[in-house]
Amino acid sequence: MGLAQYSIVAQGDEWGVLHDGNIKNRYATKESAFEAAVAAASLAIREGHEVHISVPDRSAGNQTALGAKDQ
Repeated sequence: MGLAQYSIVAQGDEWGVLHDGNIKNRYATKESAFEAAVAAASLAIREGHEVHISVPDRSAGNQTALGAKDQ
Protein backbone atom coordinates (compact mmCIF):
# COMPACT_ATOMS: atom_id res chain seq x y z
CA MET A 1 0.00 0.00 0.00
CA GLY A 2 0.96 3.63 -0.24
CA LEU A 3 1.73 6.49 2.06
CA ALA A 4 -1.00 9.01 2.92
CA GLN A 5 0.46 12.32 4.11
CA TYR A 6 -1.57 15.14 5.62
CA SER A 7 0.02 18.49 6.50
CA ILE A 8 -1.77 21.26 8.35
CA VAL A 9 -0.83 24.56 6.66
CA ALA A 10 -1.60 28.21 7.31
CA GLN A 11 -3.85 29.94 4.76
CA GLY A 12 -3.84 33.57 5.85
CA ASP A 13 -5.94 33.69 9.04
CA GLU A 14 -7.28 30.20 8.34
CA TRP A 15 -5.88 26.68 8.06
CA GLY A 16 -5.97 23.95 5.46
CA VAL A 17 -5.02 20.29 5.07
CA LEU A 18 -2.50 19.65 2.32
CA HIS A 19 -2.95 16.18 0.82
CA ASP A 20 -1.76 14.97 -2.58
CA GLY A 21 -0.72 18.52 -3.47
CA ASN A 22 -4.18 20.01 -2.88
CA ILE A 23 -5.89 22.02 -0.15
CA LYS A 24 -9.64 21.56 -0.52
CA ASN A 25 -11.14 23.14 2.60
CA ARG A 26 -10.35 25.95 5.00
CA TYR A 27 -10.77 25.82 8.76
CA ALA A 28 -10.97 28.55 11.42
CA THR A 29 -8.46 26.81 13.71
CA LYS A 30 -5.45 24.58 13.39
CA GLU A 31 -7.21 22.15 15.73
CA SER A 32 -10.25 21.80 13.43
CA ALA A 33 -7.96 21.23 10.43
CA PHE A 34 -6.18 18.54 12.45
CA GLU A 35 -9.49 16.84 13.28
CA ALA A 36 -10.39 16.77 9.58
CA ALA A 37 -6.98 15.29 8.74
CA VAL A 38 -7.40 12.60 11.40
CA ALA A 39 -10.79 11.60 9.97
CA ALA A 40 -9.27 11.26 6.49
CA ALA A 41 -6.26 9.41 7.91
CA SER A 42 -8.56 6.95 9.66
CA LEU A 43 -10.04 5.96 6.30
CA ALA A 44 -6.55 5.62 4.82
CA ILE A 45 -5.53 3.30 7.67
CA ARG A 46 -8.55 1.09 6.99
CA GLU A 47 -7.37 0.84 3.38
CA GLY A 48 -3.95 -0.33 4.58
CA HIS A 49 -1.89 2.83 3.98
CA GLU A 50 0.92 4.15 6.11
CA VAL A 51 -0.16 7.56 7.46
CA HIS A 52 1.79 10.69 8.42
CA ILE A 53 0.17 13.83 9.85
CA SER A 54 2.18 17.00 10.48
CA VAL A 55 1.08 20.09 12.40
CA PRO A 56 3.21 23.25 12.73
CA ASP A 57 4.01 24.83 16.07
CA ARG A 58 2.67 28.20 17.18
CA SER A 59 5.23 30.11 15.09
CA ALA A 60 3.15 29.34 11.95
CA GLY A 61 0.03 31.20 10.85
CA ASN A 62 -1.23 33.75 13.34
CA GLN A 63 1.09 32.48 16.10
CA THR A 64 -1.45 31.15 18.58
CA ALA A 65 -1.38 27.63 20.02
CA LEU A 66 -4.62 26.42 18.41
CA GLY A 67 -4.39 28.74 15.43
CA ALA A 68 -7.57 30.68 16.18
CA LYS A 69 -7.63 34.26 15.01
CA ASP A 70 -7.33 36.62 17.97
CA GLN A 71 -10.35 38.87 18.22
